Amino acid sequence: MFFLATVRNGVVKDLRNGLYYKALILPLSFYTQQRKGDLMARMGGDVQEVEWSIMSSLEMMFRDPITIITYLITLFFIQPILTGFVLVLLPISSFLIAQVGKSLKRTSQKSQKKMGYLMSLIEETLSGIRIIKAFNAIDESNEHFEKENRAYTRTMTRLYRKRDLASPLSEFLGIVVVVVVLLFGGRLILSQNSSITAEVFLVYIGIFTQLIPPAKSIVQAFYNIQKGAASVERINQILNAEEVIVEKPDALPKKSFEQRIEYRNVSFRYEKELVLSHINLIIEKGQSVAIVGQSGSGKSTLVDLLPRFYDCTEGCILLDNIDIRNYRIDDLRGLMGIVSQETILFNDTVFNNIALGMKNVSQDEVEKAAKIANAHEFIMQLPEGYHTLIGDRGTKLSGGQRQRLSIARAVLKNPPILILDEATSALDTESERLVQQALDKLMENRTSIVIAHRLSTIRYADMIIVLHQGEIVEKGKHESLYAQGNFYRKLCDMQSFQ
Repeated sequence: MFFLATVRNGVVKDLRNGLYYKALILPLSFYTQQRKGDLMARMGGDVQEVEWSIMSSLEMMFRDPITIITYLITLFFIQPILTGFVLVLLPISSFLIAQVGKSLKRTSQKSQKKMGYLMSLIEETLSGIRIIKAFNAIDESNEHFEKENRAYTRTMTRLYRKRDLASPLSEFLGIVVVVVVLLFGGRLILSQNSSITAEVFLVYIGIFTQLIPPAKSIVQAFYNIQKGAASVERINQILNAEEVIVEKPDALPKKSFEQRIEYRNVSFRYEKELVLSHINLIIEKGQSVAIVGQSGSGKSTLVDLLPRFYDCTEGCILLDNIDIRNYRIDDLRGLMGIVSQETILFNDTVFNNIALGMKNVSQDEVEKAAKIANAHEFIMQLPEGYHTLIGDRGTKLSGGQRQRLSIARAVLKNPPILILDEATSALDTESERLVQQALDKLMENRTSIVIAHRLSTIRYADMIIVLHQGEIVEKGKHESLYAQGNFYRKLCDMQSFQ
């Protein structure tokens, strides 16, 4: 058992590592169908259940079968007929035990699923705590949680009752087997051609009773394994999830961007919904392209296809005249810097957030990027400067400060292709000015694809793409598109760049 502890913890460690890595490489589409809290429950609670229910039981199943086999061999030599009769009883007992085990597994699956929902609810509550307080929804949220918690408690109560039933059942089966052996053995002794004496039978019974404790341990281990098997199935659903975005074995390296990006008859369908339809677009190196359209027109999907967050369902995207699916994924994404509308920062230092994904970055390089992003001044005012922890999702910083750190991250990467989802509308005037200045610097001498929210950005774009219901309906420069008086004119008049 001493050596099994290392194996047990090693297996659980590898399981956690495998789950975490799988979570990193699964496509974005996977997360639109799964609750984050449920994934956290699988990576936490389910792995813990595997450790306690299965790994602990395996230790018993290594030890106890050896004891049982030793006793059975001894009993067989003492009285083969009686031992054969005992072995006949085993399938009957096993069948009854298996039925309880299956029921235990089903209930365990339900309980783990409900725990996943509870974790999702907690994650949503903590993420939206400001809104919950602002709309006086504390009581409503609490009632919702208590309702789901009651449902989870009821399921767990059923689970514990079934698990507690295992011990009385194994005791009952043990007594039944002993009684049957006594009756059968007694008949053997009383028969005229008896091959066993009363003295030998008493020795036989004494050894037979030693079988019961390890047999009960195996039964208990079986129940625990059935309970843990439900968690294994939930874990395997993640580990076996299809990696839709895959890299070809002979994928090409790509370290630079030389000519153009081309969307060639690209369509994208999410489940049954057609999001993009027959997109044809050429972006030359060095061009600044603005994409406009009302909410739901497919703007974000159009740019998400370029770094292969999703793959188009029809057509292809070419980078320097080669399908992007033929390139190494890391190389392809390495050519792109992304500043998203939702600023994503991590509970780490300012330095590490700016240097995310970069290796062997110096302090001077990070500071230079921060200066270009108009972030250096406020960073130096933080308690520990670049080594200040900024909290979950950067909650210790203002919206404008978070945006500028995100821009500094893109500046440090120095990508030839920039994908920018402007997000200045929610900022105050001064923050908006500083962020816009940083964006202007970032876009210099780069191929920029901008999901536009502000007219000032659109005016100076080399090309404006107008999307409507997943199709390109207009294309050109600001003056000509505005003069045509169609979709673009209406968007400008409404300032509806959402």
